[in-house]
Amino acid sequence: MPFIDWNAIPTNEVAPGVRIRAPFGENLMISLLEMDEGAVVNRHSHPHEQGGIMLEGTMELSIGDETRLVEPGEAYLIPPHVPHRAVAVGGSARALDIFSPVREDYVDLANSYIPPDDA
Repeated sequence: MPFIDWNAIPTNEVAPGVRIRAPFGENLMISLLEMDEGAVVNRHSHPHEQGGIMLEGTMELSIGDETRLVEPGEAYLIPPHVPHRAVAVGGSARALDIFSPVREDYVDLANSYIPPDDA
């Protein structure tokens, strides 16, 4: 799938008010992250390298012991195993995250997706 139709990618809620759409290839995953105002991605770490760019809104991002407000156009890199946390502040927020290797937990979420009943 060389071109991505975001509307065709299942949306999964990974925390209250935090949604992702995460298409992936063999070694790389792209995740469109959408957060409602005040939504929190709790402090966590994973073995995947993560990079991202803020698309809309503002996110308070903690990486290790450093915390900053990230605004549209700003980018970040999170090394493997480094604890990090995010909070949408001042409104909703959207970011594009990239993971390498592919996050297996997000693949499992995508594979367990059940489309809403249109009836």
